[in-house]
Amino acid sequence: MTGEKSTGATDLVIESRVLTKEFRRGRSGRRGRTDSVLRAVDSLTVTIRPGEAVGYIGANGAGKSTTIKMITGILKPSTGSVLTCGLDPMRHRRDLARRIGVVFGQRSQLWWDLPLQESLRILGAIHALPPTRWQRRRDQLVERLDLAAFLDRPVRRLSLGERMRGELAAALLHEPELLILDEPTVGLDVLSKERLRVFLREENQGADGGPPRTMLLTTHDMDDVQRLCPRLIVVDTGRCVYDGDHAGLVARVGANRLLVIDLVDPVQELAGALAGLPVAVERTDDAGLRHTITFAPGEVSAGAVLDRVSAVAAIHDLSLSEPDIEEVVRRLYASSA
Repeated sequence: MTGEKSTGATDLVIESRVLTKEFRRGRSGRRGRTDSVLRAVDSLTVTIRPGEAVGYIGANGAGKSTTIKMITGILKPSTGSVLTCGLDPMRHRRDLARRIGVVFGQRSQLWWDLPLQESLRILGAIHALPPTRWQRRRDQLVERLDLAAFLDRPVRRLSLGERMRGELAAALLHEPELLILDEPTVGLDVLSKERLRVFLREENQGADGGPPRTMLLTTHDMDDVQRLCPRLIVVDTGRCVYDGDHAGLVARVGANRLLVIDLVDPVQELAGALAGLPVAVERTDDAGLRHTITFAPGEVSAGAVLDRVSAVAAIHDLSLSEPDIEEVVRRLYASSA
């Protein structure tokens, strides 16, 4: 599919069909020059609908950045096709630039020696925003991202957290349909990360009375993925190895939840009460008050486990730990190797 608009019944923000990108590499040696082919993206077929927040994750070299460059029209696919906001990214880069916003955590679209507000003014002119629209949108972003204290400061004098808030304002100034984020919280402290996450959740849900904003997030920070993206696309050596929600990913690799229960009175053996349930029980203190119960979320619920335990003992306290997303992704890579 290489036309300007998607012909499907449902409008899609991103639609790739067997998208492939190969790079040819040459090397000279004693036997002359030899060429090899690196397939960075391999037959990627993905659709993303308006309003979705999707985490696009994978190890270094998995093909994430190459995919982003094809989605935005920086690179031309070797084979296959991609439509972004219904447009061919290579043929309609200028039109597409008005409909997407991009934030790269380690690259800046701001002018280094100019005050932040001048960068925003220039970007407003580049996007040909009418003065009233530019001023309204700038004021919204200044308030929501708390930029007022450093609007007059040159970008080179901003802290990393301040600069990233400025980068988000720059990417969203023209109110794009799609926001692409490549490592947006890299290097930030805990408070700065949380501030950006709150802002991005609001954007995705439709802040300032606008429609929900579609987001595609590439990151190695699994906390970003868990907090922002209900849907995950996992790639390995250029291929999609998983596309679905967090629960489905956990179920696929067989990762377990961990329930720690503190009882009011000691019970030396709790396994009998849980007989028949697919769980593993371990007494973790000599007094018999604390027990650790491990189970797969797709096989039994925490509620069913607690019902059995509370039928034979009074529960003083409990904690439930979900599978660690980083460990889940590692298991997925191992299973697809």
